[in-house]
Amino acid sequence: MTIRNWIKFAFWAVVIGGLVNAVASLIIRWDFYQPYLANGEIVEFLAAIIWNFVLGATMSVMAQAGFFAYLTLHQVGVNIFRSLTLWNWVQVVLIIIVLVDIVVFRFAPGAETAGDWVIYGILLIVLVGAAIFTAIKKVKMTQKPHVLISTMFFMVVVTSLEWIIALMGRQDNIDVYVALLLFPLLAVNAFQILMLPKYNAQSESDRKKLEERRKARKEAAKTAEA
Repeated sequence: MTIRNWIKFAFWAVVIGGLVNAVASLIIRWDFYQPYLANGEIVEFLAAIIWNFVLGATMSVMAQAGFFAYLTLHQVGVNIFRSLTLWNWVQVVLIIIVLVDIVVFRFAPGAETAGDWVIYGILLIVLVGAAIFTAIKKVKMTQKPHVLISTMFFMVVVTSLEWIIALMGRQDNIDVYVALLLFPLLAVNAFQILMLPKYNAQSESDRKKLEERRKARKEAAKTAEA
């Protein structure tokens, strides 16, 4: 990918992460915003939205780091197992392990009521549902059925790792952030896995155009010398 297209790719990832987090916060953290509106504190209200936009943008940076780490891991996995089919089965096992880990070691210790389990259940459905939707979309876009598992792996395993890391440093309102931070990570990761081929193709096109311009200048220079 060319630097210009990489900047575009990173920019839109940041914008998506920020916007999704800002919108999600209005729904999930309405109790945080409501007093500002009730007291007519519009500036504080807008400042809170901007703060959540920045938080989402920060999550997008983490998601970008995770994405490029995944691309490296995927290539290493294919090289180690020397079979895309075998590597896909390994990814399926890892997906199952991560989902079990989330339920048993992440959700269960914090679920004290049936309501907590309902919330955690919804978040798990959102995670898996977004992964399935993105994987199906990826298959349709590429016409390559084998990308289904690798996309599911990225959307479930890598997003979960980013999610857990993002929550580690938070001590206050941890339950709120468990719900809130999932959405920008999912949105940015879906954007990255679906749109990377477009930016790679654009980069290839830009390189060809640049090469053609160079050849044209060389030919023009030779003609001028003649």
